[in-house]
Amino acid sequence: MSSRRTRSVLAAASALSVLALAACSGGGAQSGGSGKIEVVASTDVWGSVVNAVGGDKVEVKSIIHDPSADPHSYETTADDALAAKDAKLLLSNGGGYDEFFGKLTAQAGDAKKLVAYDIAATGDENEHVWYDLPGVGKVADQVAAQLGELEPASKQAFTDNATAFKAKVDALEKQLGELGAAHPGTKVVVTEPVAHYLLQSAKLTDATPKAFSDAVENDTDVPAGAVNEYQQLIATKQVKALINNAQTVTPLTQDVVGQAKAAGIGVVDVTETLPLGATDYIGWMTGEVDALAGALK
Repeated sequence: MSSRRTRSVLAAASALSVLALAACSGGGAQSGGSGKIEVVASTDVWGSVVNAVGGDKVEVKSIIHDPSADPHSYETTADDALAAKDAKLLLSNGGGYDEFFGKLTAQAGDAKKLVAYDIAATGDENEHVWYDLPGVGKVADQVAAQLGELEPASKQAFTDNATAFKAKVDALEKQLGELGAAHPGTKVVVTEPVAHYLLQSAKLTDATPKAFSDAVENDTDVPAGAVNEYQQLIATKQVKALINNAQTVTPLTQDVVGQAKAAGIGVVDVTETLPLGATDYIGWMTGEVDALAGALK
């Protein structure tokens, strides 16, 4: 479960998030006169998947679109409620990640509702299913199916868009598999298990002491023994890379990232929402997969 934390490094941006919210992600579901299918997604990650499948037939409002916003502490606004009320389709992450969205779902009337965690059905408690590439492909299929019911005349276009999107996702999954084959049994550490499914696909071994990642994720003090064990893995170069959630910044995570860089261990930054400058899921995920491959060389 991701922590209820303050993303201090990006705090300066948070003041702008409320003002920018209604304007982001293509104007959102409030564009009632657009003639497009209005969709509300809990985060811009899932909003980008809807955009890939729906193309110019959809208007998407992503509630969480700012890297400084934390889904666990987000408070919905009147604009969010209005968007949900008018939406024809709602897509959330689920798994306890974006519980704020439940209030919007209750206000959405007869809108179709999809939950990515349930669709991915990984059998794993880790809720960060946007890193489960096969699961993301399943979500794309379900989005296409629901959009096709809402606009039957465009059903084939939605199906074709989902197929094209999944081909790119499958290529990334193949790249991860090849990465694992090239580096069998390679150990890495993480500051937080955000990219859990990505590491699974690459068949990498997460050697992070559980007490370390649990404490960072839940915003509690990391036990001294776990810190020492983690630092020894870095100092003795028992791990090949450190996977860092760039949206969770604490003195401890900054310290271990610095130690890894000083030791010549690759640091791969991952995020929970689209980073600044990223416009689509495939481009974002390609960058992270390439960064992981580079760190393992």
